[in-house]
Amino acid sequence: MATEVRTAPITITDRALAEVKNILAEKNVPAEYGLRIGVQGGGCSGMSYLLGFDKPKETDEVFQLDGVTLVMDKKHGMYVMGMEVDFQDGLNARGFVFNNPQAKSTCGCGSSFSA
Repeated sequence: MATEVRTAPITITDRALAEVKNILAEKNVPAEYGLRIGVQGGGCSGMSYLLGFDKPKETDEVFQLDGVTLVMDKKHGMYVMGMEVDFQDGLNARGFVFNNPQAKSTCGCGSSFSA
């Protein structure tokens, strides 16, 4: 039986993957949890990004990215298709950054958008 390998609809930079792996190790996140990426209503532009650790649900798609399990609700794919998740660790800002080509406009803080 062949195993289907699907390509994730988003990319995660090496810096962001390294930070996710650090968090997984430091916080002792259980092995059955994956990195959930998606969207939710709210924020100053109408939708905000969702990033955290969660168990996969029946409505999710699951992908493997360099040893990290990526979990995403199937309905969120159209909002994040082609998005890049990066991690910045500079003097002015530290945290995950979302570069989303599907966003028609974003807010000043970069954590919410409209599609």
